[in-house]
Parts: sequence; structure tokens; C-alpha cells
Amino acid sequence: MFKMIKELWTYRSMIESLVRRELRGKYAASFLGFLWTFMNPLLQLIVYTIVFSVIFHNSIERYYLYLFIGLVPWMYFSSVFTEGANCVVHQSSLVKRIYFPRMVLPIAFSTSRFINMLLVFIVIFLVIIVTGWGIDPVALLFLPIVFAVEYLLVTGIAMFVSCLTVYFRDLAYILGVISTLWMYATPLFYSPDIIPEAYRMYYNLNPMVSIITAYRDILYDRRIPALETLILATVLGLLVLTIGALLFTILNRRFAEEL
Repeated sequence: MFKMIKELWTYRSMIESLVRRELRGKYAASFLGFLWTFMNPLLQLIVYTIVFSVIFHNSIERYYLYLFIGLVPWMYFSSVFTEGANCVVHQSSLVKRIYFPRMVLPIAFSTSRFINMLLVFIVIFLVIIVTGWGIDPVALLFLPIVFAVEYLLVTGIAMFVSCLTVYFRDLAYILGVISTLWMYATPLFYSPDIIPEAYRMYYNLNPMVSIITAYRDILYDRRIPALETLILATVLGLLVLTIGALLFTILNRRFAEEL
């Protein structure tokens, strides 16, 4: 493990280069370019707010804010889960041509999407300030912890799905369906309080439940996240990262042959 971390640190400049290329290239051919980083979540927010607060009459106070705080971290997770599956396959020529730790690829992909998410959080803060919702400065100190935990979780997911996709190319298509199901199993559009107590233990095994709950505790409820929420999110995040890294380490030995 320490050897792997040391090698990744040696190739940190490569990670930085890939992150920059990903950030520049994502919307390079579009008219609005980098503005889509902000437009995409805002357009989704408008659609979901109309559907779940106007049509289905959701009673959650300032539902647009409740939804926005959950939607932005979910979009980071979902984009890496689905699009990140091909981050190794799309770099097949690089993988076959030169040596570098292949784990650089999912790390760079996750990091670029993480930076996008942080930029959109600026909009969340602007909305909170403009609407007068307010921020608890003490609770806000815990936000970097939640950012870090989600980054570890999503990077582990990127490693997991990207190494499997090299061997099972159909997985990239299946993940879109799984992502949709996962979205409705996550408290984006509803409060987790509606989940029956008998199923709460299984429901909480979804790592995005505790992460989104922590975000909303800080920014929507303006309070310090419950200790059990932070512990559960951290444990699940580290567990997914460990499993993803181990699987990637095992499967990456035959990447060149499979690609």
C-alpha cells in the first residue's frame, strides 16, 4: 500500500496534467463551454423542483435549496460512476504505449469532476446568502471533512468500475441503469425520515445517504452533522476506496492485453 502511494506521488505531475486536460476538454466543442459546469445542475434543479414540489406538492421548506444541496454532490458521484467507467478504456493507446501507474487515470478523472463540484458549490453558497437562509460558521468547519470523504468514496468507485469495464465493456451501459436506481435509493427528492425504521439499517448501507445527510445538516439545517453520520460516511468511504484500489491493483496487470 505504501509503495503504491509513493509511486502515485511520484506521478503527481501526470495526474495534474490529466486533470487539466479533462477540465479543458469536457465542454471544449460546445458553445457555452465551461459555463455548462453551472448550467447543467441548475437546469436539472429547475426540472426536479417543478416535478417534485409543484406537481407532486412536496412540503419541504425551501425545497429548491434542499434539493440543490443534495443534487450537486450526487451529480459528482453519478458522473464518475457512469462516465468514469471508460476512463481507462479511452486511454488505451497511452496504457499500451508507456509505463505509468494505471491508477492515475481514475484518480485524475475523479479529481476533475470533484473540482467541477466545488465550483458549483459556489452557486449554492450564493443562493444561501441571497435568500437569507443563513450559515452556521461552526457547522461549516465540518464541510471540508464531508468533501474529503465523498472524494475518497467516489475515487474508489472510479477505480472499481474502470478496471471492470476493461474486461466487461457492456458494464459501461449497465451502469446508467444502476445509477438511476441508485438515485431513487438516495434521499435527493425526499427526506430519509420517510424510510420505515425496519429498513433503515439496510438503507443506510448506501454510502451516499450519510454523505448527503451530512451536507444537508451543515448547509440546510445549519447544524453540526451527527457524529454517527460522519463516522458511517467515513467508514463506508474508506471501505469502498480500499476495495476499489485492491481490485484495480489485481486487474490492471492485464490491461494492455485486454485493450
